[in-house]
Amino acid sequence: MTTNQATQTQPLTLVLTANGKTGRRVAERLEQRGIPIRRGSRSAPIPFDWDDQSTWAPALAGVRKAYVVYTPDLAVPAAPAAIEAFTQLARAAGLEHLVLLSGRGEEAAQHCERIVMTSGIPATIIRASWFFQNFTEGPFAEMIESGHIALPITDVREPFIDCDDIADLAVAALTEPHHAGELYEVTGPRSMTFAEAVTELADATGRDVHYSAITIDEFIAGAQQAGLPADAIELMRYLFTTVLDGRNEATTNGVHRALGRAPRCLREFASGYATSTATQGATA
Repeated sequence: MTTNQATQTQPLTLVLTANGKTGRRVAERLEQRGIPIRRGSRSAPIPFDWDDQSTWAPALAGVRKAYVVYTPDLAVPAAPAAIEAFTQLARAAGLEHLVLLSGRGEEAAQHCERIVMTSGIPATIIRASWFFQNFTEGPFAEMIESGHIALPITDVREPFIDCDDIADLAVAALTEPHHAGELYEVTGPRSMTFAEAVTELADATGRDVHYSAITIDEFIAGAQQAGLPADAIELMRYLFTTVLDGRNEATTNGVHRALGRAPRCLREFASGYATSTATQGATA
């Protein structure tokens, strides 16, 4: 059998938020394995938009597996109804397995998990919190580049997780049948404060980066001045005042249970990030 013939026998997998931190990595890994995918995003050839239900059925047509990321977050009020409607449509379209990225320590996200797990579609839940990549690819990347990151967090500890670990787990769940019905709560190998994380990033990359704890009001004022949308600002307020209250400080064995290996540590991630940015700088 040729490679093209083998690819044609693989079920089509929909990867939502395919331009996002985890979606992009999941899509790339599946393509590297020769698994046919449909990238779900507003700009895709067959677009998918959580705010436009008319895009859902075309994106699900012919799909048998899906990696589902709800944006902006499962914690927002619109999420449960959207997940309910999506899973009903997906089941009717013949979806055979759904992998949902959920939020650790978020009651609203756990409501959405229950919707997925009782939808009649075999499903796997990956429950995660703060990514390493939030410092380098997200809205706080500019702070790292400027040498000063200021957030409304003091001594709360967070077991930061690598998006590459999440992507590896998602791909395993999409390609190995024994992950159906599982809930994996994933963290990095140790908890640290945001100040400790920024210091470790600075040390590993050789950059002069400092961390300052500010009030939530100061943070919101800065976000408004930067022109962030009101709904994004309210989501950040929720995350910083509710989820980042210490409830997620404990580490878990989710990565090891799913993949049989330890999760990557922040220093390993930072070293790789430093190498990649140095290479990009040399070739620019």
